[in-house]
Amino acid sequence: MEQAQNLSPLHFDHKLGLFGDYENKENLLKISEIKDLSIIQIAKFKKSSIEIEKVTINQLNLPTESLKVSHNQETRVLWTGPDTWLIISKKIDLKDEIYKSIRDEDFAITDISQSRAVLQISGVNAKNVLKKGSPINFNENMFKPNNCVNTTYNGINILIDYLDDQPFCFNLYALRSFGGSFYHSITDSSLEYGYEGI
Repeated sequence: MEQAQNLSPLHFDHKLGLFGDYENKENLLKISEIKDLSIIQIAKFKKSSIEIEKVTINQLNLPTESLKVSHNQETRVLWTGPDTWLIISKKIDLKDEIYKSIRDEDFAITDISQSRAVLQISGVNAKNVLKKGSPINFNENMFKPNNCVNTTYNGINILIDYLDDQPFCFNLYALRSFGGSFYHSITDSSLEYGYEGI
């Protein structure tokens, strides 16, 4: 029997298959759980004199402007607040790599990999689903691919990482304890467009 600590946050919630108004539609939404991510939060100490512009992790600079994301094929670095970032990667040795790049005298380094449920939603109507529950103005040109924002979705705190607009694709991060509620909120909002759980 699979041990509880090995279960993904949405193991009992995420369903595969076709749902909602999917018949005779070509552009169905796709919803999947993103598993096995390393998610490390780093926050610069106020007493640190290190210059952020000189810091690189996995050959990526730390973004210094709100909403910005640095990325390569393996890793994304999300600006989540002043002197605070999330580093997200499929690399299992990410934390070791971070410790090689920065000193713990300059940054608080916290592994939050097990504390987040991560959904990916993609398709031409993905933005419309997010508009239903989030106060973010998705019509503005200010929020575009490789931007991220902390917001709420139907009262649940989430982080939106905007990956692409061809078609629209977003990674959505919620606290693990709210994962099931968040998943059902997103999928309920997707029913009118039809979606495929993958």
